[in-house]
Amino acid sequence: MARGAQVLLALLCVAAAASAVASGAGVGARKMVGVYELRMGDFSVKVTNFGARVMSIVLPDAKGNLADVILGKDTIAEYVDDEFYFGPITGRIAQRVARGRFVLDGKAYHMYKNDGNNTIHGSHRCTMPNPNGLTCYCVLERSNSLPTVPDSGGGRGFCKSIWTVKEYVAGGDSPYITFYYHSFDGEEGLPGSVDAYVTYRMSSPYTLGVHMNGTALDKATPVNFLLHAYWNLAGHGSGDVLDHTLRLFASRYAVLDEELLPSSGRIEPVAGTLLDFRTPTPIGARIRKVISGRGVGYDTNYIIDGEGMRPVAQVRDGKSGRALELWANQPTMQLYTGNYLNHTKGKDGKVYEKYAGFCLETMGYVDAVNHPEFPSQTLRPGQVYKHDMVFKFSF
Repeated sequence: MARGAQVLLALLCVAAAASAVASGAGVGARKMVGVYELRMGDFSVKVTNFGARVMSIVLPDAKGNLADVILGKDTIAEYVDDEFYFGPITGRIAQRVARGRFVLDGKAYHMYKNDGNNTIHGSHRCTMPNPNGLTCYCVLERSNSLPTVPDSGGGRGFCKSIWTVKEYVAGGDSPYITFYYHSFDGEEGLPGSVDAYVTYRMSSPYTLGVHMNGTALDKATPVNFLLHAYWNLAGHGSGDVLDHTLRLFASRYAVLDEELLPSSGRIEPVAGTLLDFRTPTPIGARIRKVISGRGVGYDTNYIIDGEGMRPVAQVRDGKSGRALELWANQPTMQLYTGNYLNHTKGKDGKVYEKYAGFCLETMGYVDAVNHPEFPSQTLRPGQVYKHDMVFKFSF
């Protein structure tokens, strides 16, 4: 951005911030968006506080060649209009909520429907006008173009919000960054305020921890976060992931209907089904026989065996030799294989087609707010939600 444009933007933002304060919006409109790198040798991770999002993870292969194994976009501006959820933390209620509605303590709550008749990954709506009437949003990227990101009001969800950088250590023995977001009472139509934190931390060679937590401050509220990263261990834009070998530590799955909701509440064994990955199996071995909602491919909710911090998945790309092992402490995981990617513009001039990446989304049970038979996701004031993931890479 030219220096003159930056000066003009700054002047406009001062005026907008003053208007926001006068209208009761506070100083949130002055938040800045940045890109932050964590590095240990030839292992690097880039994240942004726009959606507490993973933008890239660069790893060597068996021959020492580096590649970025995360699908995504080049600029923050492109993430503003991202409809595929490339790399963000989603919440306050991740995954789907039937009809965007639930009842808590006898009161009905309604969320914005952004997935047909339902809500998915928090009730953001990218085209929502700023409720304070501001025409300038004080969000700067360190380079490239200016994203127009509103930072006051509701309706964005975690993945379209600007998080605060609380701590940042770029290098050393354990590089890390912690993002913070205050989700206010009534945001997304949800009750109560929640303080949310996400920490990305490198520990030991080629290990990345993702630690999410949320505290209910004043009212009972449902809380369920997830990381929606797309992986391709051969390198983003290298083609599909159908030859990647996958093992899941899951002997059961939640039966989902055509809207990808667990409407029946049934939990079934994977044995004898197309969904069985208990032994290492190529992702593409049966994928074209699997119907998930209206798509062909996996969009499946698995119940992870065991409790606490435990192995969830192992994935290996035979061509590059790169492998990923995921551990987590959540009860379920959504396996998604990029079924709706379709000539989608990605980073570095790459184009992502169907099955160009896979997601391993650990979380609570889908639509638990509408299924009392599932473990509750409701926090009472003062209670803390903790979601830990650890990715161990090898080659």
